[in-house]
Amino acid sequence: MISKKTILSLLLLATGFLTATAQKSPQDMNRFIDVLMKKMTLEEKIGQLNLPVTGEITTGQAKSSDIAAKIKKGEVGGLFNLKGVEKIREVQKQAVEQSRLGIPLLFGMDVIHGYETMFPIPLGLSCTWDMAAIEESARIAAVEASADGISWTFSPMVDISRDPRWGRVSEGNGEDPFLGAMIAEAMVRGYQGKNMQRNDEIMACVKHFALYGAGEAGRDYNTVDMSRQRMFNDYMLPYEAAVEAGVGSVMASFNEVDGIPATANKWLMTDILRGQWGFNGFVVTDYTGISEMIDHGIGDLQTVSARAINAGVDMDMVSEGFVGTLKKSVEEGKVSMETLNTACRLILEAKYKLGLFDNPYKYCDPKRPARDIFTKAHRDAARRIAAESFVLLKNDSPDGNPNGNPLLPFNPKGNIAVIGPLADSRSNMPGTWSVAAVLDRCPSLVEGLKEMTAGKANIMYAKGSNLISDAAYEERATMFGRSLNRDNRTDQQLLDEALNVARRSDIIIAALGESSEMSGESSSRTDLNIPDVQQNLLKELLKTGKPVVLVLFTGRPLTLNWEQEHVPAILNVWFGGSEAAYAIGDALFGYVNPGGKLTMTFPKNVGQIPLYYAHKNTGRPLGQGKWFEKFRSNYLDVDNDPLYPFGYGLSYTTFSYSDIDLSHSSMDMNGSLTAAVEVTNTGTWPGSEVVQLYIRDVVGSSTRPVKELKGFQKIFLQPGEMKIVRFKIAPEMLRYYNYDLQLVAEPGDFEVMIGTNSRDVKTAKFTLN
Repeated sequence: MISKKTILSLLLLATGFLTATAQKSPQDMNRFIDVLMKKMTLEEKIGQLNLPVTGEITTGQAKSSDIAAKIKKGEVGGLFNLKGVEKIREVQKQAVEQSRLGIPLLFGMDVIHGYETMFPIPLGLSCTWDMAAIEESARIAAVEASADGISWTFSPMVDISRDPRWGRVSEGNGEDPFLGAMIAEAMVRGYQGKNMQRNDEIMACVKHFALYGAGEAGRDYNTVDMSRQRMFNDYMLPYEAAVEAGVGSVMASFNEVDGIPATANKWLMTDILRGQWGFNGFVVTDYTGISEMIDHGIGDLQTVSARAINAGVDMDMVSEGFVGTLKKSVEEGKVSMETLNTACRLILEAKYKLGLFDNPYKYCDPKRPARDIFTKAHRDAARRIAAESFVLLKNDSPDGNPNGNPLLPFNPKGNIAVIGPLADSRSNMPGTWSVAAVLDRCPSLVEGLKEMTAGKANIMYAKGSNLISDAAYEERATMFGRSLNRDNRTDQQLLDEALNVARRSDIIIAALGESSEMSGESSSRTDLNIPDVQQNLLKELLKTGKPVVLVLFTGRPLTLNWEQEHVPAILNVWFGGSEAAYAIGDALFGYVNPGGKLTMTFPKNVGQIPLYYAHKNTGRPLGQGKWFEKFRSNYLDVDNDPLYPFGYGLSYTTFSYSDIDLSHSSMDMNGSLTAAVEVTNTGTWPGSEVVQLYIRDVVGSSTRPVKELKGFQKIFLQPGEMKIVRFKIAPEMLRYYNYDLQLVAEPGDFEVMIGTNSRDVKTAKFTLN
């Protein structure tokens, strides 16, 4: 008997589909799509630009779903957030076998930092400064998502942000464009592999183009307004890096740029993205991005839909503005057939490059989920990478003795109290934007530590407080199944229970901070302190006289002045993913030495925001280390310095840096020089160190930042071991966009700085001739 797959292959062969895609050359692709598009009606071409959300379709109900009729009529190009290989196979069958032309669908999902095996939130991942680990996390996510039918992920998000009030800093890579560009490339490689031909390689979508992280007041979706020079010097590089890495798609951002919403911004989507950077994939809107432009105030649905496609947007996510209005706009001459054909072709090209015309069920192998999702190997990688993302913010002696032994790591024995509203929550461990995670499968911190210390120590637990005193606020901060099961006892009753447990312990682990949904989309905050009742709990725990380790859960930089002054040890664990509980235990007990480095500055005060290391001087700069001077650029009530600078992170060991050795004191435009330092592990633990290179252009035709990250190397040293770390400096590293938006390296004096963070550096000088 001939199988259905063989019948389908014969049908494709008869229409030229299979033969045309077999060679995979650009010429073959163009010929194939030319033939296909000649068969397509106007409505079918518009249908390829439509990306609706499915709602929940249970297996066996795809034929009767609301979306099925549209698929059969060729009015759908892809579907958004449908999970499960059997469901996806059933829906794909509708498109391939029951629509007129049998064009397969794209299936996209927000696979942001893992699929079912969850890795740390992207801000945490960035703190590894480990491109191999970051690429590995994306590779594993692609393997798992593709096993479940997904062919397209809406990741990586590479928006630079210097405002921790914005909740989506959790989904980004921090404040620095150079590091952000490196991560963008690593993520695209991890998702897409070599050429997206394997069935475990999926298409990436870099987002949000452009400038989404620079919204006013740190409020999500808000207006962005800045000079084009600043755009290109401070924000554009990660998007461009993703394009250079071959990303298959780009997502338009919600915000406006130069007074025009990005979704209708031709300068962004056509002039820069395609004209200047040579992007050859397709552009998709964000969720309802087209219809939202009505509220922006630039027209009705037909008008904004026409403006979007004329600007260079190719696919409409959810708004149905294209399928609802483009036919009329074409008939009225408001959108040309050439423009429509270009958008349609780009969607078809993406499907061709993914191999979906060759095998529409490429991602629908029912044997793969059990074999490839949430495997032990994937979980082991998640545990290792989570521990690498943790940032040790403080590690003093518990009695305050500067010469005493640091509190961490500690031997897991005796009575260990684990206290706090985040101590026994499974659902908050993966972090925000973990839409495919099975939330109750992630062990809580208490559960993980009990498992790790069985037979060695007695783990005691008390909640200690609710997340925050305001019940309505807690409800807003624990959406999407992330409830902390608010306790209706009084604050005093919760505290008394915790203190009773604490007094019987030998050491206290205080699991405090944000819930996972206090950061993420539409989770902006104006108060960045640890919430009120948690702060009170922490203060009372310290009064017991027992050693206290603050295990900080957060999706953003917080203001931790009091904690830095009073708590002996602070380990920032972000939200570490599926294996976070075990990874935290690994760090606390010294099975691994945390070596994460911050990729966003931690302010002392919300009023300092935006606060970032690569700032510019004013004409009245405050002297380094000084505060306060009248008629200088400073505050009356707080100094200008951050609590923790960009690149900061401690270790269980210590490192020393020699002075910088420059191979030459000058170079010309065709030359280069080498900057070298000796880095020595001066402590007693083996550990990793991120050696960071910063450069300052001392005099420019436009003002330049006081320092900019231009390189880094992550090294591992045994106690007493020394390694010479060398950085090659070439003129292209010194280029920037001048006032005329020309990318130039200008002759003059430069400072090179190398150190353990952006503040603590050695400095040398050279001249570019």
